[in-house]
Amino acid sequence: MLNTLPNLLTLARIVAIPAVVALLAVDWQVARWIAFALFGAAAFTDWLDGKLARARGEVSPLGRFLDPIADKLLVAAVVVMLVASGDVAGWAVGAAIVILCREILVSGLREYLAELSVPMPVSKLAKWKTAAQLAALSLLILGPVLTMELQLLAQALLWLAAGLTLITGWDYLSRGLAHMRTGSG
Repeated sequence: MLNTLPNLLTLARIVAIPAVVALLAVDWQVARWIAFALFGAAAFTDWLDGKLARARGEVSPLGRFLDPIADKLLVAAVVVMLVASGDVAGWAVGAAIVILCREILVSGLREYLAELSVPMPVSKLAKWKTAAQLAALSLLILGPVLTMELQLLAQALLWLAAGLTLITGWDYLSRGLAHMRTGSG
């Protein structure tokens, strides 16, 4: 199962994370453009791996396990690097913290509910949240080389992503708490 194209794309997303982090650690404009391209390619695989798995009949437990982990690792690593570099600063750090906390909360919730054999499918709004996060982070990666207008757009997208993060996080939490109260699936 590890050698299916969808799973290899998911693994490639994980493997790309150290390279993106290293490029963001370098104070060099070309490194930012390379990080942007690599992050964009990794983000694209988030959409492509699932589409291919369904189209080719290669949906697997490994893929269902690895895909959300790869997504969360990629987002978390870039958020941390952007805060560390000062590209996300001031009040925008609050948006970054909201995003990171929700990812941890949902991961823990999914793990708990899996023990009860309760699936936690991704909602359409959560997919929009992911798109807003990836768009915001893509622009923020280029922050130092963007015009002021595009930097403001990146900040607005980050806050949009944080808002959607709160809504989807509350949705998952309330659904999870309902199962916790009953103790069943």
